[in-house]
Amino acid sequence: MTTPVLVVGAGPSGLSAAHALASAGQSVILVDKADRLGGAPILSGYAKLVPSGEWARDAIGGMVARVRNHANVEIFTDTRVTRFGGEPGAFTAGLSNGQQREVGAAILCTGFTHFDSVNKPEWGFGTYPDVVTTTQVEQMISSGKGVKCPSDGRAPDRVAILLCVGSRDRQIGREWCSKVCCTVSANIAMEIREALPKCAVYIYYMDIRTFGLYEDKYYWQSQEEYHVKYIKARIAEVTSDGKRLIVKGEDTLVKRPITIPFDLVVHAIGMDPNIENPDIAKTFGVQLERHGYLLPGPTYRAMGSTSRPGVFVAGSACGPETIDDSIAQGQSAAMAALAALRAPATALAG
Repeated sequence: MTTPVLVVGAGPSGLSAAHALASAGQSVILVDKADRLGGAPILSGYAKLVPSGEWARDAIGGMVARVRNHANVEIFTDTRVTRFGGEPGAFTAGLSNGQQREVGAAILCTGFTHFDSVNKPEWGFGTYPDVVTTTQVEQMISSGKGVKCPSDGRAPDRVAILLCVGSRDRQIGREWCSKVCCTVSANIAMEIREALPKCAVYIYYMDIRTFGLYEDKYYWQSQEEYHVKYIKARIAEVTSDGKRLIVKGEDTLVKRPITIPFDLVVHAIGMDPNIENPDIAKTFGVQLERHGYLLPGPTYRAMGSTSRPGVFVAGSACGPETIDDSIAQGQSAAMAALAALRAPATALAG
């Protein structure tokens, strides 16, 4: 097909969509605002992925390579879509590099923004250097330098992982479950225990949501094989006694207060809507759902459809999502876009 499909965002879902389209003989224009392809797993330095256990640089790096090497994919980095108009099969996209391109459809794979823990100040992030996020711990692991206390570089003897930081919290306007945090935290806990066998790791949780087949692999394995300790609790604050961090709250199972010292406290940060979603929605003429994610249409119309015919969405652009499911959604949106191009009269909403 001569009219290309525009894929916006080169994370797991965008790479998946671009490769699926290209493999079907469809020309693709892949646009990403970053200077590199790969999305959050590459840009944020993720370590081992759930559930494959592959290093992000290898798994996502392989996806990047196969897209870069495909003759049907034209790639633009450091580029945004500034204008988008027309109708299915005959859209015009204006790019920030000054180019204007004709495209038949668009797939929005614009991802998410990590929750900023400064919005949860009572839990110590930004006040104490040894209060970090799961993303920062992933970077420590992927760097090969190991998990250290940022304040002085020592290996921690006691680590607390606090779940639902920026998720399921009405007080800060984050009512949704971010879906990946429990499994990612259990995985990180096991990696810490493997690297530092003498380090005690505690996970403080409201609920554990290692859904589906992840329950056995992460929740039970982390307890039974790696001896990670799970405490059902409400955390009130993280302070310091001058030597160690102090986690204060209530053990909600036994109904008693807790005040426990740790060397390192890790925030299991959630997934926020992409901070640029209002602009993306305006540019592409699509709707947002009430939390600020791009609003997908009902799947009976077309997988990944949006409120605008010919424009599709995949992955964490439309809600918290795992990497595996983002990849699957990218492929599904690609097939829906192909169907719309081949039979536009019957493609009800993209």
